[in-house]
Amino acid sequence: MSTSTLTSKGQTTIPKDIRKRLNLHPGDRLEFVIDEDGRVLLLPASVDASELAGMLKRPAKPVTVAEMNQAIRKRGGRR
Repeated sequence: MSTSTLTSKGQTTIPKDIRKRLNLHPGDRLEFVIDEDGRVLLLPASVDASELAGMLKRPAKPVTVAEMNQAIRKRGGRR
């Protein structure tokens, strides 16, 4: 497991093995995503969408389009 220390300015160095794994280079932008379990994911901001496959868990039960539309309306979406 790789570790790093946070400076008083909120900066850190990304360990070399992590930079290599994410194919990061100087000047690359990073995105921080908090998943539904509260874990923080670090992603290159220019990541190819195909690399995201499998990141999220499948829903407990499938929902219909009508159920999705109902949930959107319930939460203040367009009517």
